[in-house]
Amino acid sequence: MMNTSALAVEVTDLQVRRGKHPVLQGLSVNVARGVVVGLLGPSGCGKTTLLRSIVGVQVVQSGTVTVLGAPAGSASLRHRVGSVTQDASVYDDLTAWRNLRYFRAVLGAPQSDIDRVLALADLTNQAGQLVGSLSGGQRSRVSLAGALLGSPDLLVLVLVLDEPTVGLDPVLRVEL
Repeated sequence: MMNTSALAVEVTDLQVRRGKHPVLQGLSVNVARGVVVGLLGPSGCGKTTLLRSIVGVQVVQSGTVTVLGAPAGSASLRHRVGSVTQDASVYDDLTAWRNLRYFRAVLGAPQSDIDRVLALADLTNQAGQLVGSLSGGQRSRVSLAGALLGSPDLLVLVLVLDEPTVGLDPVLRVEL
């Protein structure tokens, strides 16, 4: 049995339904602090639902999700958990820097964090560009930089590998 203070995430008997359909049925899993975990499985098996539960934005039928010692979605976790969605969560009509300035203000992170996360995401040279003019990968990195503001203790990423063929043309999908 793992020491619960060493856990980043503790999920116990989690049950989630979408309408009449069960998505997660009695899932229990522990994730230790300091590890990287990937979720693999077919479309519709509950990967994104689990991640949404961990971030605290998923309505659960029963069970518990504890993140860094607090119930998922707790106000105390807002500055401790960073999250990046599959689609970039940024404003196309703002520059990368202004997006980060806005998210920094919402999070209450230090002003100096903007330059730090731009460098971490390798976006220093694109800081003054409108996000709408950036490549898809660069837009995703702006979203990632926003999640890194304030140095969260837990980072939840839903990246390209979650449904990797969404949006691809049928010929390329078959080739993959």
